[in-house]
Amino acid sequence: MFGFAKTEMITPDKALPGRDEPMPVPPRHEVLGGPLAPPYPEGAEIAEFGLGCFWGAERKFWQTPGVLSTSVGYEGGYTPNPTYEEVCSGRTGHTEAVRVVYDPTKVSYEDLLRVFWEAHDPTQGMRQGNDVGTQYRSAIFYRDETQQKAAETSRDAYQKVLTSAGYGPITTELAQATEFYFAEDYHQQYLHKVPNGYCGLGGTGLSCPVGIAPAE
Repeated sequence: MFGFAKTEMITPDKALPGRDEPMPVPPRHEVLGGPLAPPYPEGAEIAEFGLGCFWGAERKFWQTPGVLSTSVGYEGGYTPNPTYEEVCSGRTGHTEAVRVVYDPTKVSYEDLLRVFWEAHDPTQGMRQGNDVGTQYRSAIFYRDETQQKAAETSRDAYQKVLTSAGYGPITTELAQATEFYFAEDYHQQYLHKVPNGYCGLGGTGLSCPVGIAPAE
């Protein structure tokens, strides 16, 4: 019953209260050297995704050329400045998220969407593999109308690929970006600090027809 409850979204009135104090943020990325928190380099843009356990998800993006920095945190819920334990309780409404800071002259948002879709199975609802709960749901948090349209286009294109391969409907949440609450220090670049650490991420093995053609 506990596991079942964790797959149901909490309502705002039942969410944990959280706290006013933000989580301390390390000054730099352990791999890329860029800043985790603003200010970011001039011209940099931000993309935010949820695709299961954020340890493996973050590594997928910091390995992508053109990405300046990545960080993990919590987004899409109600509890301000939550702890990891609170998010894992299913009582914050947040999903584990990755913030990607990138140079749009070197990698496009569409390219990042392709990494996102191919790195996980977006048809699994409130879980990703053996990780079960609302905090593992798939999500794209778009920051403007351009990102929203790109996300919708990529979702529709990938749905056709998935359907042809026998997968069900995409359950990815597409939502306006809200407050991104940084996770605890030990979660940041976790798989760099613990190379043999847990990574529950697993894609479908199907290529997403997005971000392949050069920008016009």
